[in-house]
Amino acid sequence: MGFWSKLKERRSEKKEIKKHYKENKSTLTFSKEIKGLSKKYKKVNEEYFEDLENILIKTDMGIKMVLEITKNIRKKVKKDSSTEFIKELIAEEIYDAYDRGRYHAEPNLAKEGPTVFLIMGVNGVGKTTSIAKMANYYKNLGKKVLIVAGDTFRAGAVEQLEQWVTNRLTDIDLLKPDKPHQDPASVVFDGVKKAVEENYDMLLIDTAGRLQNKTNLMQELEKIFKIIKRTLPKAPHECFMVIDANTGQNGVVQAKSFSDVAPVTGIILTKMDSTSKGGIALCIKDLINIPVKFVGFGESVGDLKPFNLDDYVFELTSGFMEDDNEN
Repeated sequence: MGFWSKLKERRSEKKEIKKHYKENKSTLTFSKEIKGLSKKYKKVNEEYFEDLENILIKTDMGIKMVLEITKNIRKKVKKDSSTEFIKELIAEEIYDAYDRGRYHAEPNLAKEGPTVFLIMGVNGVGKTTSIAKMANYYKNLGKKVLIVAGDTFRAGAVEQLEQWVTNRLTDIDLLKPDKPHQDPASVVFDGVKKAVEENYDMLLIDTAGRLQNKTNLMQELEKIFKIIKRTLPKAPHECFMVIDANTGQNGVVQAKSFSDVAPVTGIILTKMDSTSKGGIALCIKDLINIPVKFVGFGESVGDLKPFNLDDYVFELTSGFMEDDNEN
């Protein structure tokens, strides 16, 4: 059984994931261009590889990774090999390029007591929406979830979370500041205390994302860490950075800036349904070596899924590997 057949068998949620990716711009654009390459060239030559590199670069997976992928493909093909033969090699090398780090992509959960996730990100990337979706995801797994509105810096951040909890979420609690612009660490203190005393399974903490002042951000996060560890020494269990997939490599720059001041352990990649830069997950892995752990699609409360490499590569490449009618 070849790579592609094995990948089809392994992917986790065939119908559900296919639905999410069906109108994904990155999937459609990438597959269309690879198909066009196969029509343009019947045999592999140097011009073919130059065009392939340009197509891969447009997905924003990063120059270094593109050159590595095409280098490995070159080693595996013979002169005048059919371009149809190379399609599966493209899919396999994209998979291997991400998988070489052997990432543990599953979120780290506490063995006992509340699991604490800190969520960071600049304005406009979908941080608040991602927190709400994550709360809903874990609630549907039977977890008791508490959200802490710790972004007291951005105007409207607390109100936005409150609207989600009031209008679109059920059986999920929100802890708000007692007053405007309250010290975030004191809000987190109240949240940790409540989570422990009332036996919550998940504690999701929103944090401010003011990259323009890294010193303040670092000081704020240090205080929050101390507050959390005073009660829960092994927490936080994850520090998530939210990135809008549409920003491409600018999102990688944001993640790098945050990782300079905070121990970012995972990426939440949002708006994957509307991006034409589907290679961003590979770029993040290649340049800053932080795994993508959740992927967001659309605006529905259920449109957040744990990142799965099999699903990601399958849907990124299935458009040129098989007919649209296949599963």
